[in-house]
Amino acid sequence: MQRGPAAAAETEPARASAPLKIAVLGARATATDWPDTRVSRLQAWERLTRAPFVLAKRNSQYVRANGLEALLDWLGEQPGDTWQQRWLASGAEDARGRWRDGLHTWLSERRPETTWRAPAMSSALVMAISIDLVRPSLAWLTSHGFGRGQLPAALTAWRDPQGFARLRELCEREASLSAASVSRTIYRAALIVAGKGGALREITTGDVLELLDAENAVYGKSIGHGALLYRMLHTMGCFGEHAPMTLRQLRTGRQLTPDELIDRYRLRCQPVRDLMVDYLRERQPALDYTSLESLAGFLGNLFWADLERHHPGINNLHLPVEVATAWKQRLRTTTRTIKSADGTLTQVSTDRINYRECLTPVRGFYLDLAHWAVEDPARWAPWVVPSPVGAEEINRRKHKRHRKARMDARTRQRLPVLPVLVRSIDEHRHTAARLLAVAAKTAPGEQFDVNGQTFTRACTPGARPGMVWADDPVTGKRRDLVREEKHAFWTWATVEVLRATGVRVEELLELSHHSLVQYRLPTTGELVPLLQIAPSKTDQERLLVVSPELADVLSAIITRVRSGSKAVPLVPAYDSKERTWSPPAPLLFQHRHGGENRAISTATIRTLLINAVAHTGLTDPVTGDPLIFTPHDFRRLFITDAILNGLPPHIAQIIAGHADINVTLGYKAIYPDEAIQAHLAFLARRRGLRPSEEYRVPTDAEWEEFLGHFERRKVSIGTCGRAYDTPCIHEHACVRCPMLWPDPVQRPRLIEIRDNLTARIDEARREGWHGEVEGLHVSLAGAEQKLTQLDRSPTEHHLVNLGIPTLGKLDQSAHSKPRKSTATG
Repeated sequence: MQRGPAAAAETEPARASAPLKIAVLGARATATDWPDTRVSRLQAWERLTRAPFVLAKRNSQYVRANGLEALLDWLGEQPGDTWQQRWLASGAEDARGRWRDGLHTWLSERRPETTWRAPAMSSALVMAISIDLVRPSLAWLTSHGFGRGQLPAALTAWRDPQGFARLRELCEREASLSAASVSRTIYRAALIVAGKGGALREITTGDVLELLDAENAVYGKSIGHGALLYRMLHTMGCFGEHAPMTLRQLRTGRQLTPDELIDRYRLRCQPVRDLMVDYLRERQPALDYTSLESLAGFLGNLFWADLERHHPGINNLHLPVEVATAWKQRLRTTTRTIKSADGTLTQVSTDRINYRECLTPVRGFYLDLAHWAVEDPARWAPWVVPSPVGAEEINRRKHKRHRKARMDARTRQRLPVLPVLVRSIDEHRHTAARLLAVAAKTAPGEQFDVNGQTFTRACTPGARPGMVWADDPVTGKRRDLVREEKHAFWTWATVEVLRATGVRVEELLELSHHSLVQYRLPTTGELVPLLQIAPSKTDQERLLVVSPELADVLSAIITRVRSGSKAVPLVPAYDSKERTWSPPAPLLFQHRHGGENRAISTATIRTLLINAVAHTGLTDPVTGDPLIFTPHDFRRLFITDAILNGLPPHIAQIIAGHADINVTLGYKAIYPDEAIQAHLAFLARRRGLRPSEEYRVPTDAEWEEFLGHFERRKVSIGTCGRAYDTPCIHEHACVRCPMLWPDPVQRPRLIEIRDNLTARIDEARREGWHGEVEGLHVSLAGAEQKLTQLDRSPTEHHLVNLGIPTLGKLDQSAHSKPRKSTATG
């Protein structure tokens, strides 16, 4: 049996999915001839009746010998020159799970009194497989769990004792694996060896895929622990150095060729199909894979496949007016499937939001053909016809205004409830952590209380070590507390990082331990922690300042992913859009799943956010449906909140990583004309309060007087902060004035003034100058206030160790080199 990608790898070079090389070896075909299957009956009998196949109990050995004799007789009657040919001719492969019925029939016809030998024959078949006498297919071996208890032991004893001992050692070395997962992994490896021959070191990636596909065909679903089998065999070095690290890398789809992209839609008109393939090939060098796949979907599916469904036999790009009009009318709507509260699925037709975005590629297709026909008329000129999409139909000015209004309304709905969401997520995180901690200390079967609610620690003998389950008496369900705590933590980490940085979701998932860098200010020498955002949409790298709050979040993430080790684990990440794997890196957003470290995906982030909002009970004020937060909503909220709180738009543009400031202004939920109109109104009011003669070019004398004013603001104990050309309202009693900015250097002078005022108050009281006492008290209060202002200490921040690698460590890193970066202001 050959799997698609594996079979292709045998006839063409292994595909290189940049920047990570993927090597896939095809599954080995089931052979019909090899040395061990050509042995005589006597040789086979001698091998199977000596150690390690001799049982200690005489009666048991007698039963096994009788079963072996019957098995060799049964196979010996089948046609063929080898034992494998006789096995295939017996029909057992086709019978699959009912192959024992054929043994019973054969025994009843030839030895009616010894039908008890049928189970013994099945046991003898296990021994025959272990000495490589026959090789049943993997589909046959997985059809009924053949030899689950005997096959691994027999293969370990006869075929590959060192290999199976090494495999068992690797499995038992991981304390997190359950006994069931270890047993299934060893049994699966034994099935591959039994069906393909050889030893464990000869297993290929295609063999593993064939086994897992056979299991899926038998059980209708994956039975789990397949990733563990692949990882253990990879650790043993069975697949070679160029094989993918994980089963997910082997399973994930590759980039499709232009032919495969178009052929997904099964176009009937072969000339148009070939034209679209050629068109995609011409456009491919200038497009990334996501854009190429999207273009294929617009042209192949939404355009031509739709025309072929509604106009069978169409074979020309020159569309009649009525055909083009009907196509555009159908394009305006799309069908959605809605699930009601009772679980009923209903299909409804809704307006297509990106209607004009679907028209643009079709118009571009027609215009490109006309342009290319000038350079290569023999190839493209036969297809040059008028475009069914006019220039006015792709005008998106009105559409952009509608989208801006829709996005602004969405942001205005979510910005006020963001504190509620943040508080709820943080509370849920602490509750989940406390629930797990208390349950872990509780013995199975006993009850425990958390936040006034009683739970029962569930008894789960078959669960892997470290799993904690609890029965909830309120819902009556069994809860996986480890999973709940993990989801609660990563939901909190996602929301905190997104709202503190405004990064895109793909940038969030690309953050690694190496993204944390330091910058020393040239003026003060202060070290500033920075977060390096890898190039994504605009292909521009940028640096963000790490606030103390963000530092706390990053510290918690790093501590979690380290799990007590000194370094952040290296994991590869899959780009579902480009269908490529990145090299292993110390990613911050990674979690433990299926016994291996995996990078968190975009789909997981979206699911966590949906569940988090559902937990808060927030609803859309218009529709009443649960409010939905997407990762990009936090980017819009970040930009809107920053600009509303005084951050200049051009600085917000740099932080957000936009190439055009108009994009940044489009993200904030306030309209540009609001700022313009407010500024114009302010200028009009100010001009109305001042005489018009003031709005002229100042003379040299006036300019010198203006500059001299600021020079004359310096006083003995600080600097006067009053505005230009305004009188002193305290008649130069500077100690009393709130506009005085005291100079820290003049603190001793302020203390001297305070002590002098105290002495003068005592003197005035002795002399009976009560009118002067009141004024002196006002001056004394002012002096005390200035001293308090000088003594006020800056807010102390909690120091957080982010574990930022030093320059020396980065230079010596064996995994990656430090990326050259430039701090921007």
